[in-house]
Amino acid sequence: VQLQASGGGLVQAGGSLRLSCAASGSIVSVVDMGYYRQAPGKQRELVADITPGNSTHYADSVKGRFTISIDNAKNTVTLQMNSLKTEDTAVYYCNARINGVLSTFGDYWGQGTQVTVSS
Repeated sequence: VQLQASGGGLVQAGGSLRLSCAASGSIVSVVDMGYYRQAPGKQRELVADITPGNSTHYADSVKGRFTISIDNAKNTVTLQMNSLKTEDTAVYYCNARINGVLSTFGDYWGQGTQVTVSS
């Protein structure tokens, strides 16, 4: 299973960015997909995740500003980030927990994507 992430970049505070991540490979079913982030000197933290049934969970710091969605047909998750703040600056990592063939289960990570919010 591979995760291909896209999006991110530099934006001014108050602006918006969108991140997407597509899972491909030997996928039987997706358990959930989501995004984590890690700022310099800080631990990686969950930003948001979503199940194929559209059950979502958000970090308190992003509630009301970020929206996560999933395209089950494409095994793709999208994170729409609005009203960005400087404290949202971090490397964002896509994550997917997937049931594979032969009853395997995997916890997969995409390459990190830099999000920088300037004041």
